[in-house]
Amino acid sequence: MSYVIPPPAPRSLAIHGSRDRFPVNRIFCVGRNYAAHAREMGRDPDREAPFFFMKPAQAAVDASVPATIPYPPRTNNFHHEVELVVAIEKGGADIRVETALSHVYGYAIGLDMTRRDLQLEARDKGRPWEFGKAFAASAPIGAIHRAADIGHPEHAQIALTVNGQPRQSSDIDKLIWSVAESIAQLSMYEALEPGDLIMTGTPEGVGPVKPGDVMVGSIAGLGSIEVRVAN
Repeated sequence: MSYVIPPPAPRSLAIHGSRDRFPVNRIFCVGRNYAAHAREMGRDPDREAPFFFMKPAQAAVDASVPATIPYPPRTNNFHHEVELVVAIEKGGADIRVETALSHVYGYAIGLDMTRRDLQLEARDKGRPWEFGKAFAASAPIGAIHRAADIGHPEHAQIALTVNGQPRQSSDIDKLIWSVAESIAQLSMYEALEPGDLIMTGTPEGVGPVKPGDVMVGSIAGLGSIEVRVAN
């Protein structure tokens, strides 16, 4: 078989302690999954059913080493959101909460970079969020740590600094919907596939970055990532 144009290069992420790579299929994101962040976004943090949005595979940036991302066009309010990322090894639909973690290959640190002004404008007009969330290089992600090596973390500090100054600090045990619950809920709507990633939501403290800023995101047990916004 031949293609009429060259197919796009596959996206992949580093695996901690290995030369192998994890292929990126799709990126799902859980919205407002920390109560304090829901409040800072002006929303009710009660435990209603989770909602999801997506980023393209082109959003993924390998941040296993210090990475640089562009300041995207058409925004004046570019925000950081540090998140626990789940890498799916085994697909499936209508996955039960009790078995959901058996579908997980591993975990990583990620940033859900957001054109906040575009997102909020779209939200207020009842339009899709894509231009605010789903754009190239909007998901820098660190090396994936295998669940076979580290287990399934339930308690771990999650934090982010900008130019050495603290911005976000919480614990993943404050997730409104746990990893297992998020997998089960998502799989009710879309059959998960190997290579899918789930970004599980961000804690409070989101805020803007500007060209030249350096973000350092960390999750206890997963190390840290360093991401610079290009000048």
